[in-house]
Amino acid sequence: MSRTLRLSNEVYDTPSVAAVGIAAHEAGHALQHAEGYWPLQIRSAMVPVVQFGSFLGPIIFLLGWWLSITPLAWAGIYLFGGVAVFALITLPVEFDATRRAKELLVNQGYIVGQEQVGLNRVLDAAALTYVAALAQALSTLLYYVFLLTGSRRR
Repeated sequence: MSRTLRLSNEVYDTPSVAAVGIAAHEAGHALQHAEGYWPLQIRSAMVPVVQFGSFLGPIIFLLGWWLSITPLAWAGIYLFGGVAVFALITLPVEFDATRRAKELLVNQGYIVGQEQVGLNRVLDAAALTYVAALAQALSTLLYYVFLLTGSRRR
């Protein structure tokens, strides 16, 4: 909202390839914003809805499930479904910021030789956390659906 690039003290004060990579990744998001990268715009627009859905979706689902009010339970599932959609839309945003960070650091000569191997490891591992977040959101969503439809494993 304030168009400020913020870094934790650990990243800002640490002279390491990992810290430089993280800072460059965040700069990649700033470049996305400046260029009007449409997946970032969609993700940003979804934030208020996802905050609402991630908190209330499970509560509404459980109330509907416990009280046997199926439409209420489905409403909770749909609200929480926004979390999974958000996680899916986040993937191209994060992978693109990582790609931009790598290009920037290598093309400008900030990272050379073996440092590039470390940079790739750090940024690729960070990007994979978003894949894990998507898997978690989808598995939770499916769990709710299975609870509601009685499709539990016996």
